Amino acid sequence: MAANDQNDDGHDTSNLPDLGDAIDILTFSQILEMDDSEDDREFSKSIVFGFFEQAEETFEKMDTALEARNLEELYRLGHFLKGSSATLGLTKVKDSCEKIQRYGKKENLDGTPETDEALCLSRITETLKTVKADYADVEQTLKNFFNST
Repeated sequence: MAANDQNDDGHDTSNLPDLGDAIDILTFSQILEMDDSEDDREFSKSIVFGFFEQAEETFEKMDTALEARNLEELYRLGHFLKGSSATLGLTKVKDSCEKIQRYGKKENLDGTPETDEALCLSRITETLKTVKADYADVEQTLKNFFNST
C-alpha cells in the first residue's frame, strides 16, 4: 500500500510500516496502538516476542504429535496457534494453522470429511513445512521492525 493510502475500510494507513503481505497491518497496528510510546514499543514487543516463544514450543509439540501420528493433538495445536497468529495479524501463519487444524480433524479444506488418516498426516507434514517457513519470514520481519524502533 502506498504511503498515503487508505484501506477498504477508510482507515488511514500512512503512518503504518510496510511489513509485507504476510502480516495484516491493520490488525498488527491495533497491537501497536497499545504501546505507551512509539519510541520503545515495550508492550507490543513483549506480546510479539512472547508469541515467538509460544510458536517455537508449539512447533516442537506439532513435530512430536506428527511422529506419534496423533491427529487429535495436531488439530488442537493448529487451533491454538491459529488463534494466536490471527491476533497479531500473521495471515500466512494463521492460514496454514487452519489447514493443520482441518487435517487434524480429518477434514478436507472445504470441511468435508476425509477418512484417509495417512493422507491427512501427509498433508499436515507438507503444511507444517510451509507454516515454519512463513513463520521464519514474519519472525525476521518483526524482529527487524522492533530493532528499528
